[in-house]
Amino acid sequence: MFFNADKCKVMHVGYHNRNASFELNGQNIQQVISEKDLGVHLVSSLKPSKQCAEAARKGNWILGLIKRHFSFLDKDIVVRLFKQLVRPHLEYAVQVWSPYFSKDKQLIENVQRRATRLISWLRDLPYEDRLKRLGLTSMELRRIRGDLIQVFKIVHGLDGLSFDYFFEFSNVTTNRGHSLKLRGKRCRLDVRKHFFSQRVINEWNSLPDNVVSSPSVNSFKNSLDSFFKNCGRIL
Repeated sequence: MFFNADKCKVMHVGYHNRNASFELNGQNIQQVISEKDLGVHLVSSLKPSKQCAEAARKGNWILGLIKRHFSFLDKDIVVRLFKQLVRPHLEYAVQVWSPYFSKDKQLIENVQRRATRLISWLRDLPYEDRLKRLGLTSMELRRIRGDLIQVFKIVHGLDGLSFDYFFEFSNVTTNRGHSLKLRGKRCRLDVRKHFFSQRVINEWNSLPDNVVSSPSVNSFKNSLDSFFKNCGRIL
């Protein structure tokens, strides 16, 4: 199989990387600090800010189209358009690039904040009240929910991903919590600390046994939503 050197690129990752040059068929391979792969913008620092900015840009662009082309926007229309046209851009492959900087979280949240203001009679209400009236949750809570659903699939072998590649079960035996607790690892860098397999540990371990032991994915989603409501995380 032959590779086109012009289409190959090298990205150096890590503070102590030697930034070595690579050749293919006698031709130097271009070095880059950012690249888009499968719709996700990756940078050499592995920070998600560029992807967050791009996702927010697409979301705001579509909101602008909606505002210009719809003369009447009521609750049902806005919610349906937001869920079908805008939110997928804010959540595409989000387990890979979930934001952890406050500015990036706010950037994503502001897209939904703007969408809720398209409804004239809700415009002057606080953001949390608008979400409650529309039956929506914050984008941050949806990311947590999505992470937990993915963990459930991996733990129960429903997603074709190796459990050992991401997690290991905790060997601490206590009387509190469920029997599927995961063990967290010590992290020196924020990039590692906020990686999917690390950031989900505390959230997953805090769930009750009846939630993590759900017989199916849909049952887990319903049980998780009920748990969030009982905890006051869903208004």
